[in-house]
Amino acid sequence: MSTPNTLPYRDTKPQGAADFYYETNARFRFLIRKLGHEGWTRYLRDLGKNYYAPVNKQWKSGGMAAVAQYWRDFFATEPGSKVEVEEKADRVELVVHECPIIKQLRIGKREIVKEFCQHCYHLGQARANEAGMEMRLCGGNGSCRHTYAKSEAGLPPQEMSEIKEAQL
Repeated sequence: MSTPNTLPYRDTKPQGAADFYYETNARFRFLIRKLGHEGWTRYLRDLGKNYYAPVNKQWKSGGMAAVAQYWRDFFATEPGSKVEVEEKADRVELVVHECPIIKQLRIGKREIVKEFCQHCYHLGQARANEAGMEMRLCGGNGSCRHTYAKSEAGLPPQEMSEIKEAQL
């Protein structure tokens, strides 16, 4: 089985491997130590803009329906995710009841980078901007809410204090 065509990568497995989350956590730790928080943020924004360019383009042309379908497809391939995707006229809300990454890092007793949950915001906001949208995040540390909205929806500015630090 291949992944749905809304995702930027192709794979023959129906789900990803959870051990990849260990690498992501280690990469974030390395980048923060090497480049500082600003460098890590820049890395995430560049990734959101460039790597995800094909998806961003789908979002821009397909609107909220394309955003919702992408996230349904994405979380269908994430092992252990418990997520609801709520599609509304001017926004898409992802209600993450159990984050598969945080869950796996805890199972593996890994020290989680405290800023880990911020990556969803920096990456998501960069992607949303490319599609002419806004993204906001609240919660974290295993459960959160992502909001992708049309720019005219008038979302308030992101308060970074609304994103919880990740902990084992």
